[in-house]
Amino acid sequence: MNAPGQSAVSTATLAVIETLIGFDTVSRNSNLGLIEWVRDYLQKLGAGSRLSYDAARGKANLFATLAGGSSAREAGIALCGHTDVVPVDGQPWMTDPFKAEPRDGRIYGRGACDMKSFIACVLAAAPAYAAAPLKRPVHLALTYDEEVGCLGVPVLIRDLRSAGIELAGCIIGEPTGMQVMTGHKGIRIYRCCVRGLEAHSSLAPSGVNAIEYAARLIDFMRELALELREKGPQDQAYSVPFVTLQTGTIRGGTAANIVPRDCEFQFDLRYLPGMSADETVGRISRFAADSLVPEMRRTAAEADIRLAEAPDLNTPEAERLAHLGARLSGNPGFGRVPFATDGGHFHRAGVPTIVIGPGSIDQAHKPDEFIEMSQIAQCEAFLARLREHFSE
Repeated sequence: MNAPGQSAVSTATLAVIETLIGFDTVSRNSNLGLIEWVRDYLQKLGAGSRLSYDAARGKANLFATLAGGSSAREAGIALCGHTDVVPVDGQPWMTDPFKAEPRDGRIYGRGACDMKSFIACVLAAAPAYAAAPLKRPVHLALTYDEEVGCLGVPVLIRDLRSAGIELAGCIIGEPTGMQVMTGHKGIRIYRCCVRGLEAHSSLAPSGVNAIEYAARLIDFMRELALELREKGPQDQAYSVPFVTLQTGTIRGGTAANIVPRDCEFQFDLRYLPGMSADETVGRISRFAADSLVPEMRRTAAEADIRLAEAPDLNTPEAERLAHLGARLSGNPGFGRVPFATDGGHFHRAGVPTIVIGPGSIDQAHKPDEFIEMSQIAQCEAFLARLREHFSE
């Protein structure tokens, strides 16, 4: 329900938001249920979808053209959103996080803000796009595993290149209060998976303790972080003027009396613009490869360290797409966001990219995540103006 005097949100958009939030697409889970639902939804509109999978084929990106009547020779604009959400474990939710709840001019639910409402707005607008006489194709791009290091978008970009599909621009629908953002910092996020050998704790020497190997690498990184703080590059324009390196999550083991076979942890490196993070990454990789991996692989050949990067976004403010986004949103001026997005990979691939979407990042990742109905209405209006612009 929309509050009196509030901009109306279409019933179609509300229905799709409810459906998307209902899919538990926390990054540790598969997103295929949501992706296949979107594929089938678009197929009814005559829009075929390309799916590009991760190595285990448990997750997929989706790419579809919403304007089948436009010229195939023209490079199109992609409307991009990630399908994964962050966990709700340990958070004091007042409602079921995977059931959308409209209340007091808001919609509550995991992903309501970050960023299933944007995806829902696009899907609800898809029938109008499919029927419009667009002069340029408009695409929908959905990715997996953005929240754990933008792992899906490089796979998507490689798939588009192999298919010869060119993009003239990309709009990332992350929550920005519907204001155009042209840049963000770079971040490298890493997942370290340690595989050891399980054993009863009374026979501990016969096992390989994955948690202990993980702890050795974490300790090395802690010492490296202190060195970067004291001796590394500095930029006093930032509230934290040095490079940071920290471990964010860790999990492993099954019981106190079992030597753990598996341990997985994630850490991130946030680096200053203009610098290369390769030297720091190289030191971590060399320590793992020279000191830890040989020991682990003597008993567990599958031990590994997986790396992933979310590059920075730095779109020139003179870029036409930035000015188009500002004009169609009705919010003049440009900003920059402190969080990383899939947009950095599109930018690196040479695709002009902006970030603009409904909601506030202040609500993301928190218990009782919500989005204001008024923000959804603004996004619907933006997408309608975008359709009209490309139909002129």
